[in-house]
Amino acid sequence: MFMQKRIIYGIDIARGSPRARELPRYALAILRDGEISHFSMLRRQKIFNMIQRDRPEIIAVDNIFELAADRSELLSLMERLPDGVKLVQVTGGLHPEPLVRLARKHGIPVDPENPNDEAEACARLADLGIGHEVSLFEDITKIKVSRARSLGRGGWSQNRYRRKVHGAVLQRSREIENALKDLSREKGIRFEAVNVKGFGGYVRSEFTVYAKRGEIPIHSMASNDAQVSVRSVERDKIRYVPLKPRTQRRKFTIVGLDPGTTVGIAILSLDGDLLYLKSFRGIAPDEVVKLIAEYGKPAVIASDVTPMPGSVEKIRRSFNAVPASPGIEVSAEEKIALGKTFGYSNDHERDALTAALLTYRSYKNIFARIEKKAPENADLELIKLHVIRGDSIEAAIEKVRAASEAREKPRSRAVPGKPEERTATDESLLKMREVVQRQGEQIQNLQEYVEELKQALVAKDRKISKLESRLKGFKKEAYSEVRKSKELQIRDSTIESLKKELSNKNRTVKELRRRSNKLRKIQKMEIRGEGTPVKVIDAFTKESIAETKEKYGLKAGDVVFLENPSGGGAATAQILVEARVRAVVIPEDISHAAEETFFKGDVPILRNIQLERADDFAMAEPEAMKAAIAEWEKAAEKRRQKAKEDELQSLFEEYRSERRRGLV
Repeated sequence: MFMQKRIIYGIDIARGSPRARELPRYALAILRDGEISHFSMLRRQKIFNMIQRDRPEIIAVDNIFELAADRSELLSLMERLPDGVKLVQVTGGLHPEPLVRLARKHGIPVDPENPNDEAEACARLADLGIGHEVSLFEDITKIKVSRARSLGRGGWSQNRYRRKVHGAVLQRSREIENALKDLSREKGIRFEAVNVKGFGGYVRSEFTVYAKRGEIPIHSMASNDAQVSVRSVERDKIRYVPLKPRTQRRKFTIVGLDPGTTVGIAILSLDGDLLYLKSFRGIAPDEVVKLIAEYGKPAVIASDVTPMPGSVEKIRRSFNAVPASPGIEVSAEEKIALGKTFGYSNDHERDALTAALLTYRSYKNIFARIEKKAPENADLELIKLHVIRGDSIEAAIEKVRAASEAREKPRSRAVPGKPEERTATDESLLKMREVVQRQGEQIQNLQEYVEELKQALVAKDRKISKLESRLKGFKKEAYSEVRKSKELQIRDSTIESLKKELSNKNRTVKELRRRSNKLRKIQKMEIRGEGTPVKVIDAFTKESIAETKEKYGLKAGDVVFLENPSGGGAATAQILVEARVRAVVIPEDISHAAEETFFKGDVPILRNIQLERADDFAMAEPEAMKAAIAEWEKAAEKRRQKAKEDELQSLFEEYRSERRRGLV
């Protein structure tokens, strides 16, 4: 049977830069099962056309930003990659190592001045499983079904047309939902659906599928009435996932498990690199064991709770791995902080990652000491495994050395023809070596004791730091609650004050509107001649007159009605005289002084006038008003004539008196 060759693309920039105005050129090395072929000075679009044709397993670069100027452009490029194609940065993740140094470390010759050599080095390093896969998307896919056209402004057939379009969206949504249900049954992939109903069907449907886009057999498409959009959910930051090395010997790993209906699995190398992180719903324990074994042999299996759950203990026993757990309750905030660098899709992955990371941290210092103490070509992973299982560092190094020597062919232990005179010297050397070895062991024991004391001190300091951090968190939370409560009180007080102010203003506006409507109504009646408007003054006081003047105004020619005329005097009457009112209507008598002031001011005082009241206004029959004013003017004229006659009579009497006295 024909086997497809493994294809790896190695790319290195040859000229220019993605940030420059001129398009850059690239060197491309294609590795097909050990055979290399080179292409020089290619444009990026040409390379992507070749990728679409060959569909390589890996695209390897030494820096991902040689392909794109920024994150946005990189995102656009990765969306164009065929399913299953990995973009790998061979120099590492967040802290890359120089390509030339990395290549020479693995025996790959490279000329740093030759882009073809660097492109080939990228391809060969990726083939060895060296580098980190670049992940810009979560393992979540969004599927949206919507109308493919606008419904327009309507017409005679608008409802029928709307029903047709919404029915097409409904049909397409149900097809996708059935496909996702089949996928969920077969592979345990979880999804959620949100439907927006419309006339005759659905306006739109949105599906959230917790799997990579390549795992879902649904693609973007469009028909006359409905369209489907399929896109991956973008991560907040770029995530670098270490490649699985292509080596014969299985590596030792640290595995974190979160058991339950949904099982979270996190796998770290003994160097602290994240090899795998995912969660599965309803997965069987034997499938979990099989999946963990694909990434190496677990040295430690950890859980984030104490004691370790039974389901995790069974998996641990199947690997004969060392158990681990934090020993204390880990807060959600600590878990989020631990997993933030690596990223995760749900709480199950977060808890599994927390268990693995806390376990690695507990061994990190010991691993660093192993790397310092171990001989140059020693098997570090095997030494770390022995230490994890309880051996001291020196004992672990000795075990690995002894096993290595046992694997080598035994060499001749005796050298023929050795002179007898060297025997004494050899015995002396052996005794000296024994003394040195004993002293070394004593020093080692003391050093181990000091290290144990240091570790105990560090553990206590860590516990104190955690407790202080929790206390600080409690204080901060309490202060935040107090401040929030104070702010709420201030806000509620402000809102109440504004409500009162608004209510007062609304009453004022309502009152002004009422007055305005009355004035307009009276003006209309006055214009039509239906009546003479009369302004009502509640009491014959300066305050009431001023209030009426402020509300409705007092102008020359107005007729006023004094509802309570008692109490007013000459000064009060003078205010109305100065306002030049046309007449004053009263229901009862007023003071003599006020009446005299009105008479002198030529302001008629009218009694027994029929009025139609409307709050602060009244209407009088125009003809009755004219007749009453005319009658008052006649009486006033007679009064003035009589006053003149009385004055002449007084003058005449005075003249006669003076003549009698002989003064004239």
